[in-house]
Order: sequence, then C-alpha cells, then structure tokens
Amino acid sequence: MNLKTRSLIAVIAVTLAGAAAHAQAPEKRAITFKDLISMHRVTDPQISPDGQWVAYSVATPDMEANRLVHDIWIVPVSGGESRQLTHDGNAERPRWSPDSKRIAFLSSRDGAPQVYSLPADGGEAVKVTSISTGADNELWSPDGKWIAFVSSVYPDCKDDACNAARDAENAKSKVKARIYERLLYRHWNTWSEGKRSHLLIVPAEGGAARDLTPGADYDVPPFSLGGPEAIAFSPDSLELCFTANADKDEAISTNGDLWTVPASGASEPKRITSNPGDDWGPAYSPDGKWIAYRAQLQAGYESDRWRLMLYERKNGKSVNRTEAFDRNVNAIAWSADSKTVYFQTEEKFELPIYAVAASVGVPKRILSHGSNEEFVLSRDGRTIVFTRTSLAMPSEIFAANSDGTEVRQLTHQNGALLAQLDLPTAESFWFTGAEDTQVQGLLLRPPHFDPKKKYPMLLLIHGGPQVEWDDAWGYRWNPQLMTAPGYVALLINPRGSPGYGSKFVEEISRDWGGKVYEDLRIGVDKAVSKYPFIDGSRVAAAGGSYGGYMVDWIATHSGRFKCLISHAGPWDEVSMYGATEELWFPEWEFGGTPWANPEFYKKWSSSEFAGALGKYKTPTLVIAGELDYRVPYTQSLEFFTALQRQGVPSKLMIFPDEGHWILKPQNSELWYKTFLDWLAKYL
Repeated sequence: MNLKTRSLIAVIAVTLAGAAAHAQAPEKRAITFKDLISMHRVTDPQISPDGQWVAYSVATPDMEANRLVHDIWIVPVSGGESRQLTHDGNAERPRWSPDSKRIAFLSSRDGAPQVYSLPADGGEAVKVTSISTGADNELWSPDGKWIAFVSSVYPDCKDDACNAARDAENAKSKVKARIYERLLYRHWNTWSEGKRSHLLIVPAEGGAARDLTPGADYDVPPFSLGGPEAIAFSPDSLELCFTANADKDEAISTNGDLWTVPASGASEPKRITSNPGDDWGPAYSPDGKWIAYRAQLQAGYESDRWRLMLYERKNGKSVNRTEAFDRNVNAIAWSADSKTVYFQTEEKFELPIYAVAASVGVPKRILSHGSNEEFVLSRDGRTIVFTRTSLAMPSEIFAANSDGTEVRQLTHQNGALLAQLDLPTAESFWFTGAEDTQVQGLLLRPPHFDPKKKYPMLLLIHGGPQVEWDDAWGYRWNPQLMTAPGYVALLINPRGSPGYGSKFVEEISRDWGGKVYEDLRIGVDKAVSKYPFIDGSRVAAAGGSYGGYMVDWIATHSGRFKCLISHAGPWDEVSMYGATEELWFPEWEFGGTPWANPEFYKKWSSSEFAGALGKYKTPTLVIAGELDYRVPYTQSLEFFTALQRQGVPSKLMIFPDEGHWILKPQNSELWYKTFLDWLAKYL
C-alpha cells in the first residue's frame, strides 16, 4: 500500500469517526418553560467548621402543588457526589453546629416554620423550637449551646401563650377590619398585624425560648431584600449584635443601627452606632476585637453606596475602610486571623469578590468571572465556597483557595439538563450614551444562531432603578427563554445601575425619564448599527418595576417599538406616592412630597404625557399582582385604562395571589406564555 493510499484511508477513517461522534451527540435544543421550571435552584452554601463539607439548599418547582419544594443537600469540599439530607420538601437555610456534627435548618412541615436539627451523617431531625409564631434566621452560638432566631410576636405579650391566644382570637373573629394610626401599615405584600420581629434564643437541644428584645416596638432585623446576615454572635457566645431601626416614622426612615444584647438577657439591648443612614450586617472578627458591618451614610437614600465599616469594641469607634472604593460592599466575611475582610460587589455586569486588609490598604479582587452571588469562608481561612452563575448557567456551588486560586465546581445539580440545551453566552459592548458617558450593554443571541439571518430584538429594562443587569441566571425574567423563539435580547445598564461608580448611580434620581431614557434609546440604535443580524424594524421593549415605568414612559414618548410589555410599572407618581409604603423612596427620587415638590412628580409621570403623541400607538401588554404594595396594581389599571380609551391594542393580566414578583409555578407558566405570545403577535 503506497503512501497516498494510506493517507486517503486515514482521512476517511477520521471523517467517519467524526460523523459517528456527531451522530452520537444529539443536537442541542432551545430552552422551554418546562426546562426552566424543572431546574434545581441552588442557594445558601455553608461550609462545615471542620472544612470537610458544604451544606446548601435546593429548591425545585412542583407544578402540581404550585410551590417550590425545598431540601438540604451536602457535598464534599474536596469534590465528589452530592447527597440529599432531607426529603420532605420543607427544609431550607442549613446552618452547621460548631463541632460540624449537626445541621440546623428551618422547616414548616408541622405548620409554622420552626428550627430543626439533624445529624450531618444522616438520621432523624429533632425539633428545636415549638413557638406558635414560627422561627426564622436561626444561628448557632460559637460554643454550640444556644441557637438564636427571630420570630414575629406581639410586643406587649410576655410569653408564647399570649401570642397564641391573640392569634386564635383574631382568627376566630368575624370582623376583619384593619385599623392604624401610623404609616407603614402594610409592606411589600403583607398588612401589619401589630407584630414585631424579635430576637429570641433557645437551648440547642430544645426547650423554652427567651425573648432578648422584649417589648421592643421595632423589628429585628428590618425588612431586607437579599441583604447579608443581620444577626451575629460574639466569638465567646456571650453577646449578640443585630440591626434594627427604632425610628418612629419608619415609612420615611432608612436608619438602621447596630445594637448589642447579652445572650443571657441580663440587660436591655444597647445601640452602638448612630449613623443617620443604614448600618447592616454585623460580623465579629474571630479575635473579638472588631465588628465589621456595612453602612450607607446618607439618610433616606436606600441606594447610597454601601461602605465597609469596622467598629472597635474596646473604644466604641468606627472606621470607614472603603470610602475610596467607589463600589458597593455587599456580603462580608472575616479571615481566620482577623486581618482581612472579604466582600462581594457589583462591577460591570459581574459580581466579583474582593479582599481588603482590616488595617490599611486598598481592596484586591480575589474572584471574577460571572456572578459570584453568595460566599462563605472556612474556619481555618484557607477555602472560600461560593455560588457562581451566568446568563448561560443556573447557580452552582464552587470552591477555591482563599486567594482565588484553584477554582473548582462542586455541584452539578442541572448538568444533565444543561447538556441538552443551546444556551448562548452574552457579549458585552460599550457605547456613548447621554452626555457623552460610556454605557455598557449585553447582547444575547438566540439559540441555533445564523449570522446570515435577520432577527427581531427585545430590549429588556431592569428595575430598581438602582440595580443592574448581571451576567447571571434568573427565573422571573430569563433572557434565554425570551430569546428561544428566535429573538436577540439586549440588556443595557443605563444611568442608575451600580457597578460603574456612585456618580453613575446618582444620576437617575430626580431624572427618571431623562438620561436613562437617552441611554436606552441610543443603546438600541447602536446595537442595530453594530450587529447586522438585528432587524431594526422589528424591536420590542419589556421591563418590570422601574423597567415597567420606563416602558410606560416609552409608550408616551416614542413610536420606535413594535410592541411593549409593562410589568408592575409606576404610571402616575402622585397617586403612586399615596398608595406605596416605603415613602423614603419617592421622597428621595423626586425631591420631597408631591405637595412640597409637585414639579418633579408631574415632570416624571407618564400619565402627564397621555396625549403627547396625539394618542398612544404602540400595542402594550400590562401585568401586575394584586398583592403588590410597593407598586400598587392600580398603577397598571390606570395605564391600561388610558391605553384602552385611546384605542391602542392592549391586554391586561392581573394575578390576585401574587405581589411585585410572579412566583408560583403555574402563574409563572401563564406569565411567560402571555409574554411570548405578545411578542410573537407583533414581532
């Protein structure tokens, strides 16, 4: 056989092998809602004190039960198979005992949520609390003798029997009237029932709970969306530190302060900070010298930059360690030697983790690449465990050395499903926005992308407004599912988005429809001109909360889009002020009350421009939840009424059992179907 023949045979063999391999690997497909709703949602990693295991929560939607099923899993820090510890679908928030032998968790298996604990190597769970008002935020004392937790109680009740009797009496009464004499009578999606969240403590083996904040007419901790732990034990287990807002006018106050209280309950809580802004998330240094926490220095401004503060317990003075670091300090953790504080921040579509010396020095980036959303340090300080996600990957648990080296993935809860899906990665691009400011966008191509084709584009507008799009997986607004029918998704971080410096964030306040609108408008045009596969004649826009506001604003200011989708968007800022709950927000954003500063309220109300285009022109889908007290659903009703009265093609979808977010699996299915059907009709 000559050389030419042998070469030909080799080429044929390689070609056939490649074809066979290709035939064995099925072509990846676009994601569907069924895929999205079947994914396991991995959160809350907790490393055992001995450094051997990571416990974490897994939530999986149950379509039939119309709820999320929660269970506790563990995985070796060194890598290996994950193991499910609970199987009742009601277990979450795992917390290790100091000896690594037991895991405390929350479960509502018997009604109200209670604290349970179970052996880390498997076995039956033991009920630790049996309090009628339920338990949350459980936390072991470092000596393992106690578990602290919070529970919503009636401040004037001396014991649980009083709380139980009061609740039973209210449930039995035929009269359901609500009577109030002060503001913040309802919040987020619940009405006030006269209860306060108090700090309690119970023996680790169970028994009677003791209220450490008896009679307190404030909440421990105040309401927070995803903030770091607001309660901490001192290393000697003798003291607890917590965040509380004791201001009487809570509806206009963001003034959280740090308080300490003896674990014995021997004395009343003592306030140790007096910053007029918000102090949150105490963390004792292992040597007991410091309490690290986050602080916002501006009173009444919920989006002020978070700084890292160190409170010296000996002299009662606080030191600002990150004033020169023009980014937020989010979750924090101490190194084992008490010399370094680790923290997470937003930075240009990513959520990196930094470390800064407790004494002097500038923050140093430890972990990058995508969004590192939650993290914990091992007791010996050698290992960092964190969740990592991207627009192409749901959250999974990773580990690394504490200097950021040797990153490794520990869990693969969705690996088998992800292997079947074509999930494109997002591409970053920059453009010059309003006032010659650099603005960043992310572009996500559809599955099975063909550069020779022309695709419609969907502009997604984030809420907040002082939040940002991250390169992170989401379930309520999932760009992969939204691009699956064959759309390009454009995610822009306009003015108001963190991760680009304080000035960039601040420029949205008192300018809601100004530079932000210009950033988005210019970004759409830049994307169309930059990417030849985008069909600029077929563009839609959708957004929720502030993003819904911007959709309403677009409807009254532009005919650029083929269709619009507004979810929970403020429409009339004057009526919005009178019905929302956190009044500090509109008062900051619009420079006071509507009667003190009516110009700003009218200037940035879309309702004021109802006739600006002669009549509305753009077909619009309007969505809201009746239990939304942040942006009351009547805002959406007003918008829909204006659309209908001017003959604009429009549809209204109201969920009576949802709040600001659509969370129940069956409701989510309808939300996505209606959303995508609306786009299909007009794109």
